[in-house]
Amino acid sequence: MTSKDSTPPYQSAARISDSQCFPQYSASLKCLEEFNTDKSKCQEHFDVYKECKKKEREARLERNKSRSLFS
Repeated sequence: MTSKDSTPPYQSAARISDSQCFPQYSASLKCLEEFNTDKSKCQEHFDVYKECKKKEREARLERNKSRSLFS
């Protein structure tokens, strides 16, 4: 594998730890641990994480708009 192959041409979030939403993800898990998996007490954390992932996805789609599969 060359160095060119090891560095993707775009930011990858294939691993959750690479995601911009990792802090929100971690906060959701911490909340679940704190409240013994009572999801109702962590809904705000879930909503914040969901919104972050939505924005992350929209940004990725916007970046990909300018790319052509045939260029």
